[in-house]
This record gives sequence, structure tokens and C-alpha cells, in this order.
Amino acid sequence: MTIQQLLKTAPVTTLLLISFIGLFLLQVLTGVDANNPSTEDLLKWGANALPFTMTDDPWRLLSSAFLHIGLMHLLFNGFAMYFFGQVAEPMFGSAKFLALFLLAAIGGNLLNNYVTWQGILDGTGQPGISAGASGGIMGIGAALLIAALFKISVNGLVLNLKSLIFIMGINLVYGFAVPGIDNAGHIGGAVTGLVIALAFAIAYRQRAKATQISLPFDASLHIHPTYQQHTGYNNYHNSHHPADSNKAKKPAIRWQMLPWLVMLVMSIGFAYWWQDMHQQLLQVLAAIE
Repeated sequence: MTIQQLLKTAPVTTLLLISFIGLFLLQVLTGVDANNPSTEDLLKWGANALPFTMTDDPWRLLSSAFLHIGLMHLLFNGFAMYFFGQVAEPMFGSAKFLALFLLAAIGGNLLNNYVTWQGILDGTGQPGISAGASGGIMGIGAALLIAALFKISVNGLVLNLKSLIFIMGINLVYGFAVPGIDNAGHIGGAVTGLVIALAFAIAYRQRAKATQISLPFDASLHIHPTYQQHTGYNNYHNSHHPADSNKAKKPAIRWQMLPWLVMLVMSIGFAYWWQDMHQQLLQVLAAIE
């Protein structure tokens, strides 16, 4: 698929890829090591780090999703976004796809900070640094898993559930096998994607049912004139009024809003989660002082 085709089919995916690459090039042009950036450079460019993210810099929950730790990290996530995005964006719609990616990235970073914070409280961990689109991409992959499970099609094609499970499984196993991988970020992103995708799938099923139920009414029945004359049902095909059509459309509109409602509730929950950890961190710092 060419860049022009990708831009037409999946504009948000294209823009996300451009932003990943553009931010990486800006780092390199300003002197950041392309393969082994320093901790100071990563923090400067918006990486996720508990002492910063959970105090005065909550914006790092998002900025870190566009930042990558070296060229190989960028290439791996870039290819994953390319392959997942060109399928998921046409399926879910550009706006919902973008919201899914951003919320999955935030969810992954919040879980990363939560696990890190619990480790610090238990005396078994220490603050680290994380970056990359992996959490958001895992959320997209998990959403595609749900789409395959519910047999949601895009352009008449149904996703292969076994292949998606295999791909997601490899990513999770690789994360646990290789040191330095943000497993909490991957899991948090995947869980966020699963929850949002369930709302998509339920809405899809309910809208499909509503459409099927309304089909006999939407398709006007044309009765043969002879039959009309002998039976007297001259106005049978006009018995369906616009009001009936509006009633049939109302459930579909309500179900269409379900994913947005779930994402709104999830956003509020994430804000509360950040605030809770923020207050705990402030209390501990105040006790130390």
C-alpha cells in the first residue's frame, strides 16, 4: 500500500506514523543518540517517569506514546502501527480509532506507574523510564481480537482470530522474556483496548439487529394491481410512515453512542486513578520531608 493509499484509507494511522518519525528525526537533529538515547534526553522529550508523570507532568502519559527509545524501537512499533492501523481504522472509524489509541496509551502508562509505585512501597522496585507507542498499539491489537471474535467485517473481510491471538501472544511472551520491556504498559494498553472494543462490538451487533428488524418496513411491498382490486388492500404498501422509520433509527443512534460513552467513563476513571496516585506520592514526599 502506497503512502497516498494509506492516507486515503487510514488518515489517522498515516498521521500517527508521520508524528513518530518526525519526532524521532527532531531528536536526532538536536543531538540525541539515534540508537541509545540518554535518560536526560528522553525525559526532556516527554518520556513517562513516575516522579514526573505522577506529580506535575501528567501530559507525559500521552507524550511518551509518540517518543521511541532508539531506531529499532521506532521501526518495530512503526510496522505494527502500519499493519494494525490500516485494518482497524476503517473498521472503527478515524475518530474512534484515534481515541482508542490515545486511551490505550494512557491506560498502559498508568498501569506502568501503578506497578512501579507499588514496587516502591513494597521496597522491591525503583522508578524507571518508559516510552513508545506499544501500549496504544496493543490496545488496537486487542480491539481487533474482539472484532474477530464478534466476526465484524471490513470491506467484506472477516479477521482471522487465531492469527491475531498468535501475534498478540508472541508480543506478550517476548515482553516477559526480554528484560527492559514495559510489560505493564503492554497489558494496560491491551486491557483498555479490550474494554473499548467490547463496546464497539455490542453496538455493532445491536445496530445490525435494528437494521434487520427495520428492513421489511424500509423495503416497500409492491402488490400486484389485480391483487389490490380483489382484496381492497390498495394502501397496504403505504402503511409504513416516516415516523416508523424514525423509531427504527433511534435504537441504532443510541447504540452508536455506546463506545463514546464507555470511552468517556474510562477517561474519568483514568483521571481519578492518576489523582489517587498523585495524592499518595505527595503524602509520602511530605512524610519524608
